Amino acid sequence: MPNQVPPQPSPPRALRWAVAGSVIVMIAAGGLFYYASTIASNKRQANRNEVLVSINQHSCQPNDLTVPAGHSSFRIVNRSDRAVEWEILDGVLVVEERENIAPGLSQVINANLQPGDYAITCGLLSNPRGTLHVTPTAASDAAAEARPSMVAFVGPLSEFRVYLSRQGNALIEAVTALDQAIEAGDLSQAQALYATARAAYQRLAPAAQRHAELDNAINARADYFEKREQDPAFTGFHRIEYALFQQRNLDGLAAVSQRLISDVTALKQQLLAESLPPEYLVSIVVRNLNTLADVRAGSGEEERYSHIDLSGFAGNLDAARKVVELLRPLLSKSASDLLPKLDGAVAGFDAELKGLKVADGFASYDSIGPDQRRQIADKARALAAALDDIDPALGLSGL
Repeated sequence: MPNQVPPQPSPPRALRWAVAGSVIVMIAAGGLFYYASTIASNKRQANRNEVLVSINQHSCQPNDLTVPAGHSSFRIVNRSDRAVEWEILDGVLVVEERENIAPGLSQVINANLQPGDYAITCGLLSNPRGTLHVTPTAASDAAAEARPSMVAFVGPLSEFRVYLSRQGNALIEAVTALDQAIEAGDLSQAQALYATARAAYQRLAPAAQRHAELDNAINARADYFEKREQDPAFTGFHRIEYALFQQRNLDGLAAVSQRLISDVTALKQQLLAESLPPEYLVSIVVRNLNTLADVRAGSGEEERYSHIDLSGFAGNLDAARKVVELLRPLLSKSASDLLPKLDGAVAGFDAELKGLKVADGFASYDSIGPDQRRQIADKARALAAALDDIDPALGLSGL
């Protein structure tokens, strides 16, 4: 009888599972690698036209840029040792900006630019400004020719001017009352009136932030000055906030509050003198809400000493609600399907803020956890996205 090869024992069950598991892991890893590679490739493709700008301690590189008219993306890299902002300015008016870019990090600014020359800020307010040249294209020429009639927008723009006038008066009155409390040496009253004045400013903020020089005098944070809180150029609301809530000392503050009265009075005058194009009516509010979502709702950086950020967010919502109200008649005729989305986004943001109210106003922002801050940011971002659909619906996109 021929010799038979003894049967080989089957591999242990654990070994079989281990081999099968290894195969599965290898397949999954390959799939993940392909997915990650695809995402990275898509990201590189999407960002291939980004203009890279580095902000150093005392300048930005490059400080002379040229882009074609239309949509451009700028990646701003902060190579300085403090949080900075980068702005595109048309004269004294802010076209686009990105605030509070943290040291070592970058942010992307997307801008729809018309032909012309613009100034760009480069970190510290004392730094020299750069220049952005925007060259015309066939598309920009065609968009100018296709611009819709402005007659329909006369009513909403006129009513918005009335809104700015009323809110400007309320801001001047609130800042004057704050100044009187400071003059009287009443710290607790000044702290209470500071919150009232800040809420009044935030109802004007979307329009006010277009006026670069005055907004810097009124609203700039300490990081944007060479010596931070100790810098003589650091004035306005946040200088007063620092004294009231951090130092808890009114010494020498009267001169700062009196200058603030002068600056907010000048702001009201400039807002009323400005000719606001209809496409900016929505875009200023969208930019304000996106800044809230991307920066302020996360870090609470706007009111770092007093932590009254939530009342400011409510003021921003009031401005957004007003724009929806003004444009509702036009949207009812040409884009009625957009109104439920807008109303839902306004109500969602409003409900989120109302849930954080306390007896004497809003909860202190340093008591709000990361999850709640994320929810606030999400509601602000959803409202900005809904508002962003208005201009295309009214024929104002691409201008």
